[in-house]
Amino acid sequence: MSRPLSSPLFGRGLLDGARQGLYYRLSITQGNTMIRDFFLGFIKLHLLYHAARGPIFGLDMIRELEEHGYTLSPGTLYPMLHGLEQDGYLKSEKQVVNGKTRKYYSATVKGKKALADARRKARELLDEISREDGGESARP
Repeated sequence: MSRPLSSPLFGRGLLDGARQGLYYRLSITQGNTMIRDFFLGFIKLHLLYHAARGPIFGLDMIRELEEHGYTLSPGTLYPMLHGLEQDGYLKSEKQVVNGKTRKYYSATVKGKKALADARRKARELLDEISREDGGESARP
């Protein structure tokens, strides 16, 4: 199911009037650069989350992310996985499945710690931007 671009996170104010009715089930590489950057960060968190729960592989994550409205090509996803691995957040292991080599990724200790830190920061941010007063009451 597609979700509208207007949401508690982005609100309608971020989008120009012509785009308000669109859905974000668009290619991650199209459109507003700021929104694209947000989504890429969300996708990385999504990858870490699933890799912390158990081994993941690229095609399965493309399908999983598609269920959440993200349309990614292997050319977008695999560099993300490789980058997370190179930065020490994921580790990989090759396994042969049905005669083909598949690379499985799992979260490292560093990846699990980063996910825990991101959860805390995301909760705090969502709490703040979800307030009716726009978070103004939290300022000194």
